[in-house]
Order: sequence, then structure tokens, then C-alpha cells
Amino acid sequence: MATAVESALREALAGPAPGAAALGAVRDALAAAGGAAALGPRERERLGALLRSLAAAAAAGPEEPAGPWRSCFGEAPPGLALSALLGALGEPRGAAPRPGAGLRALLEELERLVRGRLPAVLCELCQQRGAAELRTDLLGAVVALPERLSNGLQGRHPAIFFPQNYFPLLAAAIVEALHEVAASLRGGSDCSVSFLSHVLGKVCVRGRQKILSVLVPRLADLTKSDCIWQRICWRLVECVPDRCMEAVVLGFVQRAPGADVLSRLLGNLVVKNKHAQFVVTQKFLLLQYGYTTAVLQNLLGYLSLDSLRRALLIKVLQELLEMWSSSSAVKHSPPEQQEYISKAILICLSHLKDSEIESCRQELLTSMMEGVKYHLDSSLPQIRRLGMIVAESISSKINTDGPVLKFQYEEDDEARELKSLLVQAPSFCVPSVPDDSRKEKADAALPSASESNGKSHTAAAHVVSDEESDTELDSDDDLTPYDMSEDKELKTKAPVYIRDCIEVLTGSEDVDKWEATVKALESLVRKNPAATREVSVELAKILLHLEEKTCIEGFAELRQRAQVAVLTVDPIPVAQYLTSQFYSLNYSLRQRMDILDVLVLAARELSCPKVHGKTKHVEKPCVQLLPASDSSKDWRRIVDERIKSKTRRFAKGPSQVQVASGPNEFSSVAGHFFFPLLQNFDRPLSTFDLLGEDHFVLGRLVHTLAVLMYLAVNTMAVTAMGKALMEFVWALRFHTDSYVRQGLLSCISSMLLSVPAEHLLTNMTEELLETQSWLGDVVEKDPDGDCRRLALQNLLLMENLKKKLNKTVPS
Repeated sequence: MATAVESALREALAGPAPGAAALGAVRDALAAAGGAAALGPRERERLGALLRSLAAAAAAGPEEPAGPWRSCFGEAPPGLALSALLGALGEPRGAAPRPGAGLRALLEELERLVRGRLPAVLCELCQQRGAAELRTDLLGAVVALPERLSNGLQGRHPAIFFPQNYFPLLAAAIVEALHEVAASLRGGSDCSVSFLSHVLGKVCVRGRQKILSVLVPRLADLTKSDCIWQRICWRLVECVPDRCMEAVVLGFVQRAPGADVLSRLLGNLVVKNKHAQFVVTQKFLLLQYGYTTAVLQNLLGYLSLDSLRRALLIKVLQELLEMWSSSSAVKHSPPEQQEYISKAILICLSHLKDSEIESCRQELLTSMMEGVKYHLDSSLPQIRRLGMIVAESISSKINTDGPVLKFQYEEDDEARELKSLLVQAPSFCVPSVPDDSRKEKADAALPSASESNGKSHTAAAHVVSDEESDTELDSDDDLTPYDMSEDKELKTKAPVYIRDCIEVLTGSEDVDKWEATVKALESLVRKNPAATREVSVELAKILLHLEEKTCIEGFAELRQRAQVAVLTVDPIPVAQYLTSQFYSLNYSLRQRMDILDVLVLAARELSCPKVHGKTKHVEKPCVQLLPASDSSKDWRRIVDERIKSKTRRFAKGPSQVQVASGPNEFSSVAGHFFFPLLQNFDRPLSTFDLLGEDHFVLGRLVHTLAVLMYLAVNTMAVTAMGKALMEFVWALRFHTDSYVRQGLLSCISSMLLSVPAEHLLTNMTEELLETQSWLGDVVEKDPDGDCRRLALQNLLLMENLKKKLNKTVPS
């Protein structure tokens, strides 16, 4: 029979185009031989050549070829048919297929094959049929079929070959092929899923991971209670090539509804495959940080559900804690990555058993003490709070009986979410009891408990009644209260003079008088500027060192407002005193930051126009007239109405509200606020080192300089301030703390907005070019997202300044 098939194929290939009789002879010979499955390698090769010639003839001609050529494709092995059709349609080496009936017939045949025989293609290749070259070609064809057709036909193909429609069909075909594999295994036949693993890996690595949205739920249902399906699924993932393993594992982790389902689908993949182990334990947890909390819970829960994988869970926790307690990681890692690592640590702790915690207690304690120190030393509030929450969690795990760490921080949704990760989420495979059924069970249990304790309740009733009677005899409710409705609180009178305030703040022991002085000091300073100037420096010194004697609500704000008032009343001497004290000995960090806050608030107030009274009116000088009669009171309004009625207007502009204006009082004193802060930043003191451990104060200083620079716009000293600030920024541009770098970039923004563009180009051309290059490096390489955003804004500001100058310069 094989010779009859071979002779029929030879005769069909002899002519330029096989006719209907030749094709009929080939079909009859195939049917007599028992179908396409009985063909040998030589017959399959000749049949493939015949199918390719038929497909090429249909693609080249405007009309559909004559004869039963469609039946040949339907009865041929599905792999050979798919290869021949794609060879004629996808990416032709010559001219593109001519549109016509032949092309439409080929597309219809390809659509029919994909809809009905794609699982047969996969099954045929799973059973090791066909040459290795054909398997490689079909692997690329199945994976890239939408792209190949789009490139070859330029979008003139049916909608089924669009990626969003094709890949769900491919997923369903893979499931059907796996059903055939399961049936073969149950029948005792050998079968391989290697080809399906390669298809899955190549699809996922090309970015089509949505195929797993169809595949994972189907496999999760099939592996619930069937061990054969579990072994098939494990083998399917284990045979994925290493270069595709990351994409496949990530797709499974993201789409699995729980850690128990993921454990059924992957098995002990991380134990058997070293590349998968690296991806799961290193890349997803330590090198990447863009995944959701659900992905972390799936990943770490998967490691905890098997005794062979729990060793990897403990190893992952140790590496996470090593990174969390590293000073370099805290300084250089972005806040998003540190939050990601903190969540992973909390989830790992929730999965640890008491015996495992006991075995690594000392290591947990050491990492906690080192890590919390570096986190609390950070200048970013979110990093400090992350350190507090993780340290509290570790402490509660290792000290179940003794005292635990407790910090004070804001309890918001983010903090509650982090703390909730310490409680292990219930497994999806264990159904939770609904609330109603729990209540019913509790109600059902109540009668038995009440019956067993009935005697004790009746015995205790007499005792309770006796106690109640005693309390009724001793009650004082029948006494009449005093009438205190007309009582008034005695208020201590505040001092009236500034010098009296100084005496009270420095030497008075009367607490009520001291409290009244603190509350009234700001208004007293603003009402008596002349008297304040006589003792302004002394008063500023007292306020800087003032400590809270009693519990006054808002004491820090009252003291700060009084300091701002003194500084605005007498700016130059008070600013000189405060800036000189910023770099002096024997001051706490809180006092130094208070100095910076006061300078910023006072500069903001001085730069705004002063408004006396409720509103500021700009009036012309006029002569004060004696009161007239009632009839002449509104003479101006009457005259205005007459003029308005006699005036013809063609257009009326928008009404403008007069903006309060006045001299910028900060203009003459800006240098006294600004330049002294730049003098000694690089000179460490015994208790104050800005370039060392006190980098948080350095960050506040940098942000203060940025604000002062911005408020100095249109002042005489703004150019000199900008040049000095640029040198300061250039010296600190590579600082390791992200908060400091954010302040430096804010300084650049303030300088670009405040200094006139002409002065920038004439006085700081080289500095601007170097700064532009540095900003480009920050945008590309800085780990902090806020720094990258600020650097990009500065580059846009520079570009806008360049465009503005090009418009003003005449061509």
C-alpha cells in the first residue's frame, strides 16, 4: 500500500500543477493505506511537497484551483497542512499573495484548521511524530502565527488571527492536548509534554502571558483531586526552557487564586530546577519590587506549604533581613523597594513555626536591632515608619512572653495593611464558615452551657441582690448639687509691655502668668514694633531657648509664631543672631531645625505685601468735608449713574479685582537670611556634623535655601545668591541621602525660576551646561523616583528658558 501512495504522489508532483484526477488518486491511495497516520517518512515528505505546491498555486493565482485540493488539506496530517498553509501565507520571500478567490480559500482553510485541528497538531507533536526540522518550524508557526500573518497580509486576515482571539484558542488547544496525554498515560502509553512546554514558554516570553488567564483556571480545576493531572502539570512547567522560565512562573504566580493552588500547579519546581529557584527566591524578591501584595503572598505561601521548600523560606527570610538591615540598602534603595521588602519579611514571619523562630531567634534579634537603627536614622518619614512596623513585628514574634518594642506613629490604612500581613491568610482550599452559621452554632451551644451553669447563676443571684441593697444605702445621689452656673474662671492678666514679658519668661515662678505671656507675646510684638526693636535679639534668644513649663495646647506653634513676629519686626539683627546660632555649639537638632523654620516663615511673610487693617484700599489724597444734608450724601453715586446712562459702550472688559500690592521688604534683607547659612556647612563640630550623621538637618537646610532662593525673586541680590547656591549644590550633588538630593534639585528649580534668564547665561553659562549633564544622569540613574521627577522638571525649565531667550533675541 505504501508503494501505491508513493506512486500516486509521484504522479501528482510530475506535472506543473496537479489536476483533479491526480488529486483523486492520491486521496484513494491514502484511504486504502489506512489514512495519514500510516504514512512513512518518505511518503510524509512527498505529501508535504504536494501540499506546499497546492498552497503556492492558490496564493499566486486570482482564482481558486480546480479539483478537490481542500480535501487533501483536510485529510493530510494536521502538522503538514499547517506548515504548507503558513508557508504560502506568512512572510513570503517573494511578492505578497495576490488578493482574490485563491487567497480567500487559503485563509478559510487555515481558519478551519485552527478552529478544529489545532489540538491535533499539538497531539501529533507530543507523540514525537514528524521530523525534528518540521517540529521546529511548527513551534515557531504556532507561537507567532498572528504576527506572521499580519506581516505577510498587511492586516487583510480574519479576526480570529488577532492576538486577543488566537491565544485563548491556543490555550484551549493545549488543554485538549493535555487531555490526550492523560488518556495515553492511563492507557499505558508513553507521551511527552515537552513540545507543549516549549509552546507555553515561547508564548509567555513574547509577552502573551494572557494565555495563562485561560490555562491556569482550567489546570487548577483538573488538578484538584487527580494525581495524574498534577504530575502532568508539574512536568509541563519543568520542561519549560530556562530562558522562558521567569515569564512562565510569574504568570502562574500572578494568576493562581492562592498559595495552595500554586503548590498544586508547580509542585517542587524550585527544588528541582535551579533557574526556577533563582527566579523565585532571588529575582522576584530581592531584585524586583513591582509586584502586588497578592503575588508576594502566593509566592511565599507556596514556599511554606511543603517540607522540602520550607528550607528555602527560611533562607529567603535571612536574605531579606540582611538587605533590610543594610545601611547601604536603606540609603540607596527607593522607598517602594523597601516597602516591598518589608511586606515580604512580614509575610515570611507569618508562615514561620515556633520551632523555626526559636532556631533563628538570635539572628532575628541582631537583624532587627541593626535594621531599625538605620531606618530610624533615615530622613524620609515613610522609611522610618517601615522600620518601626517591621521591628515591632519581629519583636512580637521572638518575644511572645516578655516585653516587645512599641513605637509611636500614625495608624493609617497603610500601617494597618502592613500589620495585617503578620497574620497568615486562611488557605483557599479550606472553606471558611459563614458568619450566620457561626452564630447558629454559638446559639446552639448556649443552652447546654446555660444548663450546666444554672445552679451557679441562681446561687450568685442572692449575693448580687445583697450587694445592690448595700450600695443603695451608701449612695449619695440624694444630695443636692451646688449651683455653679454663674461661676466664672479667673483669668490671669497678660503683661502689657515687652520688657515685662521678658521678665516673666526668664524669672517668674507664676505658671498662670507665664502661660498668659506665651499666648499674648505675638500680638504684643506686632503692636509695639519700636519697643520690640530695642530688645529684639534678647527676646529672640529667650524664645530660642524657651522650654514648656506647663502643658499648653499648641506651645510649639505659639513659640514659633512669636519668633517669626520678632524676626519680621527687626529682620537684620535677629536674622544675624539666628544664622550665627545655627552653626554654634550646644544646640539640639530640634533647635537648629526651629531656626530654619522661623527663617522660612519670616521670609515668606516679609516677601508678601503688607495689609493694614481688614482690607487695603488705595485712595487718592482728598480734603475732608463737613457732613452735608441727606440729599447730598450720595451725590457721587447719582453722577456716576447719569454718566453711565448717557454713555454708549460697544464692549465691556472683564472687571478686575485690585490686588494688594506693596514693597517687598524681603528684598533688602535677603542676603542676611541666605548667605550665613552657606558658610560653615562643611565644618563639623563636636556635636553637629552636617556631612556626617546629621544628614537629616542637612536636608532641611537645603530645602530652606531653596525656599529662600525662590522668595528672593526680583531682588538685587538674587544673581549673587543663585551663583552661591549653584556652588553649594555642586559640592553636594552626589550625596547618598535621597532627601538631601531632593532638596538640591529643588534649589536648582528655585534658581532657574528666580534668577533672570539673561543673568543666568552671562554669569553661569558653564555651570548651567554641567548642571544639565548632571540632571540627565539623575533622570536615568537615580534610584529615587522623586529625584528623577524633579530632575526632569529642571530639564524642562532649562528648555523653556532657552526657547524664551530665542524668541526675545532678534534674528
